[in-house]
Amino acid sequence: MKVPVFDNEKKEIAKKELPKQFTEPVRNDLIYRAVMTVQSNNRQPYGSYALAGMNVSAKLSRRRRDYKGSYGHGMARTPRKSLSHRGTRFNWVGALAPNTRGGRRSHPPKPERIWSKKLNAKERKKALCSALSATVDKKIIESRGHLLPKEFPFILSSNIESISKTKDVIKMLYALGFKEELDRTDSKTIRAGKGKNRARPYKIKKSVLFVVSKKCPLNSSAANISGVDIVTPDHLNAELLAPGTKPGRLTLYTDAAVDKIAEMFKY
Repeated sequence: MKVPVFDNEKKEIAKKELPKQFTEPVRNDLIYRAVMTVQSNNRQPYGSYALAGMNVSAKLSRRRRDYKGSYGHGMARTPRKSLSHRGTRFNWVGALAPNTRGGRRSHPPKPERIWSKKLNAKERKKALCSALSATVDKKIIESRGHLLPKEFPFILSSNIESISKTKDVIKMLYALGFKEELDRTDSKTIRAGKGKNRARPYKIKKSVLFVVSKKCPLNSSAANISGVDIVTPDHLNAELLAPGTKPGRLTLYTDAAVDKIAEMFKY
């Protein structure tokens, strides 16, 4: 598959044959497994304090001749602590058990739980190549809601990696025909649920993904544009190419990045 190579003003300077990694059949099942593996491995273990609700001397004996016992009193077997007593009579309050006030949880989250998942190396590589081929399929990309120019798919000249100002990156994207796409991702919605209180109050749509050959000025100049991500080929994964397990993210590759992908993902 041959695609045009554009500069930052949308002038065609060459044509380039995409490597065979971009011709892999799109396998939604493999992409789903690869994305879920990435998300699981990024998950931070969490759990409650092991002694939460148990820092109390609560017990209740059921033996006949034990002092402070419940034998013959018609009492439930809930652990209790005594608040006061007079002779052999006591004032009790339930403690320690999950059904008591201030007691432990019955099945709390445990920090020793292993959240990470494994994926076969060949399966991961095949899923990545499948996600790559979806990024040059115009119908799949538009089904995700991206707004594309008529000339898509195309790749960019490696000179764009030297752009050091955000306004120049926006100007380039406007020239390439992505003004409507940037307008679409400018709008953000308020997240439902507790995430509003946890430093993520807004949901931001995914927009352009730049794949560059190396760390360059574009990494910082494009970082502040809403929905835009920048990555090098050695950090590519299925989640970046298929957010939410749905393949077909709008991706712009530089000329040098395509050559690196052809070398790195040989099969």
